[in-house]
Amino acid sequence: MPVLVNTFIQIYPNPMFIPPANTPGLIPQKFPFVMIDHLIYSDEHSSRTQFCVKADNILVEDGEFSAAGLVENIAQTAAARAGYLAQTLEKPDAIGYIGAIKNLEVFSLPQINDILETEVTIDNQIFDVTLISGKIKRGDELLAQCQIKVFVIQQP
Repeated sequence: MPVLVNTFIQIYPNPMFIPPANTPGLIPQKFPFVMIDHLIYSDEHSSRTQFCVKADNILVEDGEFSAAGLVENIAQTAAARAGYLAQTLEKPDAIGYIGAIKNLEVFSLPQINDILETEVTIDNQIFDVTLISGKIKRGDELLAQCQIKVFVIQQP
């Protein structure tokens, strides 16, 4: 693992802004199941995305973005980070599967047109298992947080 950390330091000497046009290609999900708009920051420890909740979103129920949507938003933020890293290192994309979600806390559900900022932090990475913590905010208000265990399968 030290080589990977050193690689990140070389790639991410400073916080990075990723142009919005590149964001859709970073994740495997496609419309109508895309729950992030922009990867706005990524470094060796964390990544952040923004997402505007739209009325026609498949996970909006009665004008609110559902708890399932919040979890998917955190997972897609982690996927965008992995996709950005793969692109930067010119490696094939890996496929990630959610193995477990724990300590999910939803404090408030976002409304239509709310802009969410989601941050994922890498807690630990052992072989092909990555443990992340995710937080979703609307401005300064914490809406939800959880930990996700992701199993990664490398593509040839």
